This record gives sequence, structure tokens and C-alpha cells, in this order.
Amino acid sequence: MKQLKLGIPKGSLQESTLRLFKQSGWKITLSDRNYFPEINDPCINCSICRAQEMSRYVENGTFDVGLTGRDWIMENDSKVHVVADLIYSKASQRPARWVLAVPMDSPVQSEKDLAGKKIATELVNFTRRYFESKGIGVDVEFSWGATEAKVISNLCDAIVEVTETGATMRANGLRIVEELMQSNTQLIANPDAWQNQWKRDKIEHISLLLQGALRAEALVALKMNVPKSKIEGVVEILPSLNAPTIAHLYQSDWLSVETVVSKDRVRELIPNLIRKGAEGIIEYSLNKVI
Repeated sequence: MKQLKLGIPKGSLQESTLRLFKQSGWKITLSDRNYFPEINDPCINCSICRAQEMSRYVENGTFDVGLTGRDWIMENDSKVHVVADLIYSKASQRPARWVLAVPMDSPVQSEKDLAGKKIATELVNFTRRYFESKGIGVDVEFSWGATEAKVISNLCDAIVEVTETGATMRANGLRIVEELMQSNTQLIANPDAWQNQWKRDKIEHISLLLQGALRAEALVALKMNVPKSKIEGVVEILPSLNAPTIAHLYQSDWLSVETVVSKDRVRELIPNLIRKGAEGIIEYSLNKVI
């Protein structure tokens, strides 16, 4: 039987990745200390791998396809095929930002002020290449963790660290000097696997459903009953992906209206729909929107 070798990222992305696959139709089952989880698809063989290393293993063919951050692809300078951007994380759908930061009272105001200084980061190769491209000589050292504490403790002059909103950095007394890169999760494929028609079809199938599941997370469906005499007023305020579905109720002057809307609009929309004459409004979540 033909099989696709799939890499699942270990660490902060693991839980959200498993949830996303489940919503897409694939149940991946992990057991303690097992790096080879089971999946309800005989054509897929799963392995767990650190996100930091994923692109290297996809590039060398250990995996046909995997998920990792754009940042680690750039850090490893990996030659892989990017199939799709999948913007998700444990807490939100914001892209992560790698930023250059210093203590609040630091005299550093720009990248140029760091010439000859020490920068601590987990993203060593990318940071070196970044400053080389600017013609600024810096000493970049690898940080095993607690990177923010190192600059506060004067163990380095600046850090390159990942953040989403910057709130944690501000709370720790740090100031962002420059944003160096935005990163999000990407579905990547081995170039040779991408040229294999069976594997490519399977990868595109996975990509289609993962993207459909992500799209559904930001949407809900609304269903309601509306008197025929008030339908124009309701449709006028009703957002929709295309146009709402409208059907006649059996032996009645009422209509059934169904549509898909953004989650963040529902709380204002429902009271307005009631004022326009809608009744029996039902809101329900979606698994996939293709």
C-alpha cells in the first residue's frame, strides 16, 4: 500500500495541530513517549518531530510532508515546497513576530546602535544573516531559553525573540526596536514527494481540508424564520459568503433563511435581525468551509 510520511510538530504546536487534523477528519492518537502516533488513515504514516527540525527532515525525505513555522524554515535555510499557509497557534490566529528587543533604559534606538554588541536568540542563523545583510557586525549567541531574562540580567545587549502582541515583553521591561520577521505555520512538502503524482494528490487533499477547517473556525452558521413580508429588511443586513439560502416553510407565509457569517459580527447582528422581524434564530458552529 502506498503511504505518505507525515511529520507532526512536537511542542507548542502539537495540541493545536492534532485538533486541526481532527476537525479536518483525521484522528491522530498519541500515547506517552510514543513518537509514532496512530492515524485513522491507512495511507498516512505519522511521526512526531520538533518544529525546529521539521524542515530539515522534510528536505532530506525523512518526511514527505510536515507542519512547521516559516521561521524555522528560514533558520534552517531549507529547500522545501510550501504547500499552504496555515495561520494558527495555541491561543490565536495571529502570526508570530520575531523582534529585536532591548531593556527600556537601553541607549539602543536602532539596529545600527548594536554594532559590536552581543545578541542572544534561538534563531541564530537567521539573525546572523539579517545583520550581515544590513552590514552591521554583531556577536550572535544561541540561547537555550529564558532569553528575555538574559538581556535584563545584562548577559547580552539585545535579544531576538518571538512574540505575538509584545505585551509580555513590555511587562518584563523590554522595548521592541525592530520587527525582523513575521511567521506562521506552513504545510511543507519534500520536492521529490511533490513531483510524485499520488503523493501530491494526497498532500493537496490534506491541505484542502486543513484550510477548510481553519476557515470554519472564524465563521458560524445562522438559521432563522422570517415572515415573507419582512424578508427584504432581513436580507438587507445579512452578511453572507455568497447569498443566503431562503426556502418556503410548508403551507406558510414564513421563510427559512440560512447563512454563514463571521463570528465577530454575530453579537451585533442577532439583535438587529430580531428588530427586522426574524424569529427562532439558531447559531451553530462549522467543521469545514471549502
